[in-house]
Amino acid sequence: MSETETDFAEDQIQDAYALNADTVDAILAAVEAGSQEQLLRLLEPLHEADIADLLEQISDRERRALLEIWGKEFDGSVLTELEEGMRDEIVQDLDEAVLTAAVSEMDSDDVVYLIEDMDADQQGRVLEALEDADRVAVETSLTYPEDTAGRLMQREMVIAPEHWRVGEIIDFMRASDDLPESFYEVILIDARMKPVGTVHLGRIMANPRDRALTDLAEEQMRTIPANQSQEDVAYAFNQYHLVSAPVVDDDGRLVGMITIDDAMEVLEDEAEEDMKRLAGVGAEEELSDSVWDTARQRFPWLAVNLVTAILASIVISLFSDIIEAIVALAVLMPIVASMGGNAGTQTLTVAVRALATRDLTSSNALRVVRRETLVGLANGAVFAVIIGIVGVIWFGTPLLGVVLAIAMIINLLVAGMAGILIPMGLEKLGADPALASGAFVTTVTDVVGFFAFLGLAGALLL
Repeated sequence: MSETETDFAEDQIQDAYALNADTVDAILAAVEAGSQEQLLRLLEPLHEADIADLLEQISDRERRALLEIWGKEFDGSVLTELEEGMRDEIVQDLDEAVLTAAVSEMDSDDVVYLIEDMDADQQGRVLEALEDADRVAVETSLTYPEDTAGRLMQREMVIAPEHWRVGEIIDFMRASDDLPESFYEVILIDARMKPVGTVHLGRIMANPRDRALTDLAEEQMRTIPANQSQEDVAYAFNQYHLVSAPVVDDDGRLVGMITIDDAMEVLEDEAEEDMKRLAGVGAEEELSDSVWDTARQRFPWLAVNLVTAILASIVISLFSDIIEAIVALAVLMPIVASMGGNAGTQTLTVAVRALATRDLTSSNALRVVRRETLVGLANGAVFAVIIGIVGVIWFGTPLLGVVLAIAMIINLLVAGMAGILIPMGLEKLGADPALASGAFVTTVTDVVGFFAFLGLAGALLL
């Protein structure tokens, strides 16, 4: 294979799941020409997630024109793939008949996801489009607290009495015209509507008709309380490798089912939220947000950073006479603070993620704190030697190199401790470790770094 062919193959692999630019151009050309037939032909092979990406990437004018030409052929499943802000805008732009038609084809959990943040008027429009049974199911889900299993679950599921056999459930599924669009297990229930087991479809299809379903049930069945938080649900699916799980009310009766796609979406959302908060970005910020909304969400975090910067400046001002006497200190002190900040952020990132996945608990906390402290000490010692030599060569003052080296050890040691202890402390207080840890760790490393470096310089160099 030639070098050109290799590069082309690598580009294709890299962009295998990206929205093709030529496809986007062709779709926009169809919109510009006002050709619904051509537009539908181009959209037909695309997954709803790709169409959602397309709608998020094009301009407002292009998006409204596309939706208008798409018309009653609009695929409602696209709405569940959109970012929240963009989804709300599109719902507003859709013709009422198109919206009601799209919603009527959705599963109950998707409808709940779609309308839970809408105002009362919008919710009413959507609910009116549903059949009576579906509307009751959605309204019941909306009675559960936000971000709980009750909001996440779907009401469409396949259930069977515990005394049924393989042949009976197969006949039931074949005769039913209201099966869920996708499901993985049959839930077995007793006379009180309490789940007693789950049977994978593969096991049903692989066994004779006279085999009892209870013989094929999973050895362990995990039920999800309807009021359990979505974070706990996602953790359970990830921890126990669940594909689906029954949801039960306070009395243990079956009220719904959660599937892995919904649980993994929650897990992804939580990871994204932690990442944004660690970076000082609003958890709800999206690329489709306006300039004003984005600035408003970022302002509080920048304000917090301003306060921490002022605190660091106050520490520096305490040593202004020393800095005036030894100008080299002003050149070197950002190195100490910057290294401490980076080391603290490294530890902080690991700690926040470990807390989110429950890998960091009270049973191993002491060991992890000791490890991170020793890591900070080890890195501090290595970089102390490096920066000490740099200081001596740069300014020709051996004692200045010693001060720089000691300050580096102190700050990286403190950075390691702060990066692990601060998020653990915030979690104990019931606060989100990702929300405020970054500001606290930055403050500690800046203050300790400047104080150690300038204090040592005052004591040893003057």
